[in-house]
Amino acid sequence: MSSDDPISLEGFILELADASGAAIMPYFRTALDVGDKRSRGAFDPVTEGDKAGERAIRALIDDRFPNHGILGEEYGFKPGTSPISWVIDPIDGTRVFMSGLPTWGTLIGAMQDGVPAVGLMDQPYTGERFIGGPSGAFLIGRTGRTPMQTRPCAGLDDAVMGATDPRMFAKGGEADAFRTLADRVKLLRYGGDCYNYAMVAMGQMDLVVEAGNQAYDILPLVPVIEAAGGSVTDWQGRPLRAGDAFTQSGGRMIASGDRRIHDQALETLSQA
Repeated sequence: MSSDDPISLEGFILELADASGAAIMPYFRTALDVGDKRSRGAFDPVTEGDKAGERAIRALIDDRFPNHGILGEEYGFKPGTSPISWVIDPIDGTRVFMSGLPTWGTLIGAMQDGVPAVGLMDQPYTGERFIGGPSGAFLIGRTGRTPMQTRPCAGLDDAVMGATDPRMFAKGGEADAFRTLADRVKLLRYGGDCYNYAMVAMGQMDLVVEAGNQAYDILPLVPVIEAAGGSVTDWQGRPLRAGDAFTQSGGRMIASGDRRIHDQALETLSQA
């Protein structure tokens, strides 16, 4: 396997999901010891499941591709010398995980020169994997492998939109801009975390709008949505990239299945 070829990494990313799922699942729906990473502000939980999942992913990458860089939520940044680097969120939706609900997921993404190239959301409890890359976008489940395609949606008044939590829109005019947009859509659903993005790729939802994201919250999901025919940008319409380019976004992002509603959402959100 070439260490710099995104197509070859589509198989390896499934191995990483196997390793992370095996490490995480012993902690799900158990009596967890939940830590708090915050220095101030809102509760920021971390569990042994988060840490075990990321350790398993890092160990496999380091063994197979020691020259690859890694950015993970729990153990930070390890620089590399390859054009390929990895972005990891071992449990996206830790609050959901600690509540015993199955709408969390493991996010793993391979970046090529900072551009999201291959991405995966794995839910080991339900046995669902949503993968996107050069070969396309697929749902891999217990019954096999199914191609994913976003659905058409011409206008916001017909759109189903998701966001994890209204409290994430807290800076400047973010909350007002989001509420203006939310008033235009047909249906708004809170919660869902990474599952919202997977549902856009599957053609079950039309739009996800969030703010305050870190790189590991969203970059692994970009190839999944784009390979299914959707779009992901920040609130200014810029593509999401690793490093300083992501910092410029302020963690504000839009994921859509149809570029028409993406552009309509940008008209509102770009004013924030």
